[in-house]
Amino acid sequence: MVLATLRKKYLGEVLLESKKITKEQLEECIKESLERKVRIGEILVEKKYVTEEDLLKALSVSLGVERCNLAEIPEVNQTVLDLIPEKIARKYSAVPIKVKDDALTIAMVDPANVIFKDDIQKMVGKKLSVCLASEKDVQEFIEKYYVRTSMSIDIEDESAKQQAGTSDDDIADTNADSAPVVKYVNSIFFDAITKRASDIHLEPFEKDISLRMRLDGDLVSFQSPQKKYYNAIVSRIKIMSELDIAERRLPQDGKCRVNINGVKTDIRVSIIPTIWGEKVVMRILAKELFANLGIDNIGFTPREITLFKDAIAAPYGMILVTGPTSSGKTTTLYSALKHINSEDLNISTVEDPVEYELKGINQCHVRSDIGLDFARFLRAFMRQDPDVILVGEIRDKETAQIAIQAALTGHLVFSTVHTNDTVSTISRMTFMGVESYLLADAVNLIVAQRLVRMICPFCKKEVKDLSDTVYEKLGIEKTAKIYKGTGCKSCDDTGYKGRTAIFELLPVTSAIKKLITSNANDIEIRETAHKEGLVTLRQAAVAKMLSGITTVDEVFSVTSAVK
Repeated sequence: MVLATLRKKYLGEVLLESKKITKEQLEECIKESLERKVRIGEILVEKKYVTEEDLLKALSVSLGVERCNLAEIPEVNQTVLDLIPEKIARKYSAVPIKVKDDALTIAMVDPANVIFKDDIQKMVGKKLSVCLASEKDVQEFIEKYYVRTSMSIDIEDESAKQQAGTSDDDIADTNADSAPVVKYVNSIFFDAITKRASDIHLEPFEKDISLRMRLDGDLVSFQSPQKKYYNAIVSRIKIMSELDIAERRLPQDGKCRVNINGVKTDIRVSIIPTIWGEKVVMRILAKELFANLGIDNIGFTPREITLFKDAIAAPYGMILVTGPTSSGKTTTLYSALKHINSEDLNISTVEDPVEYELKGINQCHVRSDIGLDFARFLRAFMRQDPDVILVGEIRDKETAQIAIQAALTGHLVFSTVHTNDTVSTISRMTFMGVESYLLADAVNLIVAQRLVRMICPFCKKEVKDLSDTVYEKLGIEKTAKIYKGTGCKSCDDTGYKGRTAIFELLPVTSAIKKLITSNANDIEIRETAHKEGLVTLRQAAVAKMLSGITTVDEVFSVTSAVK
């Protein structure tokens, strides 16, 4: 690796020669770069003219330095890390990798910055060998080596602790605000947010601690802290969430806000006592992700968008969204509210809990401990001159009956029910005690949904070794093209990147209304729905698979109970 101080070629030249961009695209981005005073590379990636990896490879050629993948380098020892303190690493976005003879190899986000390199060289007193790394890789390296390691390895002198007569619990209780604990908790949030996790799980066991995060629906293990620091970590989370740090016998719920890279993110915290300590589960409420969501980009097909928009444009009636926990129901309902929200509508919601704040909408939080449940809020809403009401979930007869009455008396009502598919929602509501003729008149549309993982675009390849049985079960031709992800750095070797929704929409037509009123069973209603063009969840998943969006495994995994 050779330290280069001169550009061999301009970035734009390299990208043009490799045919990654056109001359017109380059000129457009140069102009915008000058206007916004932003690097041209950022604009190229922002406009999706090139991928981040394409940009890094081109920068490597342009700057005359190697491209370094920090995730693939061998473990870095403490002696090397000590050469560049964490504060400097963060300031210059540069990290040490290895020392050989009198030369230090470092990875930098901006190897062209001569001032940064000179400062580092004077500080370490060694020759520098510089390579190029992405900003994400450098930040993850810092969190892994400078922050996470300090709480994962044994950094306490046990003999000194024993001489002082100090127990692990004492350390935990007195150091909740100490710098290492604060930095460690912050590093957990950093990992979760940068990796787009939906939940963080901290679980105590007899001899160790488990740290897992839910990425694209699956729980993935991460490096855990030593158990002796666990009480301090939990106490820190409680302090951030304004919970009682002395209470360890009862469940507690709270909320905190963290600022990662200038982005404020709300974290919903739930703590319960177990036999080995307190288990902490934290839900990441990424506002910036939700802000970009709308009816047109949550996974609906053109046909489904039309059906859904027609239903939510109605002046009154009920729309029910059904599916298991974490199937995206809240996102769908919030997208609907965002779509119809306007100054001439009075919209109120009652939720448990309120997950995202919606501008211009009155949102209320259930407080069962003081008797403030869904039903009580609904009765209050009816005296508030509402146009649109969202009920977080219909769980009982009283809530169901009030919601139905609201839908029948000139209000548009949104809610969720826990059932497997659209048709079974009808029998579930009647089982709760709702009269079938009222249900038939009130409900306009039932939506069932699931979330499926999407294939990583960077390692997507066609699958050609499927058995005949798979084609038969899916009801597709053997000539159909099917894809999967083979695993790469971009997707953490999972083959998946992100999730999208699949839907089953059942409009309550006149034929369906007659069947509901006559107390027809699920089989009869489903047969009529199929005749009217019902697309099942399985069929929707297969369509996503044939479009190259998801995999065979996801189709079977997500729709195993709903053929």
